[in-house]
Amino acid sequence: MSVNGKQILITGATNGIGLAAAEALAAQGAKLAIVARTEARARDAAAHIAKAGGGKTTIDVLIADLASQASVRALAAEALGRYPRLDILVNNAGAMYTRRQLTSEGIELTWAVNHLAPFLLTTLLLDRLRQSAPARIITTASGAHRRAQHIPFDDLAAERSYLGFGRYGETKLANILFTTELARRLEGSGVTANCFHPGLVATGFNRNNGLVANLGMTLLWPMARSPEKGAETLVWLASSPEVANVSGAYFFDKLPKTPSPAAQDAAAARRLWELSEQQVRESATT
Repeated sequence: MSVNGKQILITGATNGIGLAAAEALAAQGAKLAIVARTEARARDAAAHIAKAGGGKTTIDVLIADLASQASVRALAAEALGRYPRLDILVNNAGAMYTRRQLTSEGIELTWAVNHLAPFLLTTLLLDRLRQSAPARIITTASGAHRRAQHIPFDDLAAERSYLGFGRYGETKLANILFTTELARRLEGSGVTANCFHPGLVATGFNRNNGLVANLGMTLLWPMARSPEKGAETLVWLASSPEVANVSGAYFFDKLPKTPSPAAQDAAAARRLWELSEQQVRESATT
């Protein structure tokens, strides 16, 4: 579908592939609502997106800390109040942390940002997306999901073992399983749900984890693709008529790809959904 005039909400749009995607979608005439953690980063990103849109579209900024379930709830409430239609939701924000940390609500941080935030935001906005059908939900996953053999259902807080990249892989596996179950629940609604792997992209990702992690990313930099290349599949999933009726798929470079066996486990996808519902309910009472 054409995104001209369509309302898109995108997280993680202040840098990297999120910013590149927002610029490309603005250039096609989309109305953008970008989610940012701080006003300063949001202002810079909005200026870049507005320039790419040639002044022909609107760019709104919504401030939220995706590590906080309370902040995600406030974000959803603001979006519902501002947008009578929501045509596309892009869950793009993500992070990796080498050290295990807990959020203020007692949730392991990587899990909170990479999985529970998109889960909660999507479910809170789902009725509005259904009302806006045809609509699309796009989630940024990763080939790193292949490093995870399963979701640690008996240790969701990663208390017994925590390895930064391994934990990141578990959350990316969760993104794919979430997409699978979401697509099943949305059958016949006119709303599609897909996810994609952007490839190794030259961004600020993993630059927040100290000298060793920073050095590792620097060494990988010559092999990395540009943010614009990494964003191509996201933009295509948002705008292409080719995927208008495709749901529950995992893509790389605009092609459907078969994810790992663990990512194809429908029973695990249903279990993850149920446990995620339980976690977000519990966070609402803390």
